[in-house]
Amino acid sequence: MPKLTTLSLLTLLATTMPAAAASFPCDKAETPDEKAVCANLALNDRDVEMATRFDILKEVLPMGGRSKMQDDQEIWLKERRSCGGETACLRDLYDARLKTLRGLLSEFAKQGP
Repeated sequence: MPKLTTLSLLTLLATTMPAAAASFPCDKAETPDEKAVCANLALNDRDVEMATRFDILKEVLPMGGRSKMQDDQEIWLKERRSCGGETACLRDLYDARLKTLRGLLSEFAKQGP
């Protein structure tokens, strides 16, 4: 797998984050948390950013870091589901997860080429 430079990583992040639908098909949303994300633009935007950052990190992190991040994501998805349709709960969970993923991406970018 080719190593991404800081510039290419930031370019990839910038070009993959336009306004888009949630990271899952909203027309198939079944659970209250999924329906709330699809119905709320701010939550939808957070979901798209989270999924984009997660996908980028999944490609660039070494195996051990990738496994931990994926395990953490599974735990986070269970926590999201426990919020049901409560917008404030979902917002807080997304904000916390985004802070973590932004930090991981920032640390990776600091390593340079």
